[in-house]
Amino acid sequence: MSFRTRDGRDWRPDYLVWIDPNKCIGCGRCYKVCGREVMTLKGLSEDGEMIDLDEDDDEVEKKVMVMKDEGACIGCSACARVCPTNCQTHAPAA
Repeated sequence: MSFRTRDGRDWRPDYLVWIDPNKCIGCGRCYKVCGREVMTLKGLSEDGEMIDLDEDDDEVEKKVMVMKDEGACIGCSACARVCPTNCQTHAPAA
């Protein structure tokens, strides 16, 4: 697919397709720059299971960002630019 910016320059969106829970530190920087609610914060148990933070907070080993609504991503890659651990995978439109 080919896209253009407002002034006609070529632009290729890179969509967020995955967040590596082993690298993510749950800092929330990506969440703060994303105006599309593509991600949300979840808890990760000692066994590697995702936990809603409202519920079993005592079982949360660490907090990580996860995909919430990947279809809402516009491919701006702002989240990748602010991520301190490079835990995200982006891909162009198919």
